[in-house]
Amino acid sequence: MMLRVEGVTFAYRSVPVLDGVDFSVGPGEFLAVLGNNGAGKSTLLRCITRIVRPHTGAVYLDERDVHALGSSERARNVGYVPQRTEASHMTVYDAVLVGRTPHITWDASHEDHHVVERVLAELGLEGLAMRPIDELSGGELQKTVIARALAQEPRVLLLDEPTSSLDLRNQLDVLATVKRVTSAQGVAVIAVMHDLNLALRFADRFCFLADGRVHACGGPEVVTSENVSHVYGVPVSVTSVGDVPLVVPLASSS
Repeated sequence: MMLRVEGVTFAYRSVPVLDGVDFSVGPGEFLAVLGNNGAGKSTLLRCITRIVRPHTGAVYLDERDVHALGSSERARNVGYVPQRTEASHMTVYDAVLVGRTPHITWDASHEDHHVVERVLAELGLEGLAMRPIDELSGGELQKTVIARALAQEPRVLLLDEPTSSLDLRNQLDVLATVKRVTSAQGVAVIAVMHDLNLALRFADRFCFLADGRVHACGGPEVVTSENVSHVYGVPVSVTSVGDVPLVVPLASSS
């Protein structure tokens, strides 16, 4: 399986947001999309998941345009976790079962319940299965939303700022869980991230957006002080602590 973004251009009310974006991601890869606020990162995910249609260019899943897929087929192939999720009094179990909707014809089958139980176990949520999601902590809620997306058994998982509003422990826990589960299942992950150091810790590949265009895309070799400084407008040093790579700002933009 290969997801390919080819020449995607998009504008809001004639204001350019994306301009000829190209990249691809394969099974089991974790691609971090990086760049300043307003660089077009979230809009890019919306183009991939078909919330909005690119003005030009296309997104292909195994050479098929995702905009040509039916809603159910798209939902079976692409999971999406937005920046913000509204909590409700639904239980964690039922919230994750909602992710099986693309696979359910009349009623949830034994297989659907098996998938939910497996995903809850993979994310360490078994003990919270009957708890209403409006009583969860931020980290627990984020894991539940990711579990719902994984219950779709997608081939591509899109995450829009998956660690926003989480404390350090939950940031590490959520990303480590996503990395472990998706790598084991061969799911391609595309995650919009603001924290460069979290991206360096968990992602395999990196796509830097600047002014709606791809400035650099590739493996760890593209995370250079030159590229980061150009994209963010702040001089940085790329170093490491032990075997963990680290981006250190050297001065403010002023």
